[in-house]
Amino acid sequence: MASHGVPARKLLFACLLMALVSQRYIEVARAANSEAHRRLLQTLDCKAACTDRCKAASLNDRCLRACGTCCARCNCVPPGTYGNKELCPCYANMTTHGNRTKCP
Repeated sequence: MASHGVPARKLLFACLLMALVSQRYIEVARAANSEAHRRLLQTLDCKAACTDRCKAASLNDRCLRACGTCCARCNCVPPGTYGNKELCPCYANMTTHGNRTKCP
């Protein structure tokens, strides 16, 4: 009778271990999915960001239009009124049909 108890214990232990591993896998997958969903929902207020970016521009309307397009596509506007484009690579690398930088 003792010999039958050992395989049953091993089987029970294996089942419990698999249940714990499965539960942990589900928790990790849910956390990753939740974080990805949160990142998708975070969108930049382009109007406010571009107003701040273009406040020193001499051609304010043109700056706001270009900045708004870039912000909508990249969901990013560099801080300040000039420069800092390395903080938003998509914004920095966008060009016009004439191959000039598009974003102010």
